[in-house]
Amino acid sequence: MSFADKVNNKAREMRGRVKRNTGEVIGDRRLQAEGRSEERGSHFRQAGERLKDAFLGRGPRRPRY
Repeated sequence: MSFADKVNNKAREMRGRVKRNTGEVIGDRRLQAEGRSEERGSHFRQAGERLKDAFLGRGPRRPRY
């Protein structure tokens, strides 16, 4: 996962968190749902990037015994 991908995913996650919390404060269920879906979407993107990196051999190296 490149640094730019990490930054974009975290920014998307934070934007979703802000929407969700704003929706909770003002009582807007639609805004809450949008925020939750953006947060979950960023989590799925991060997991997909980690999986892709694992199959391509990038990422942390494990010692071979």
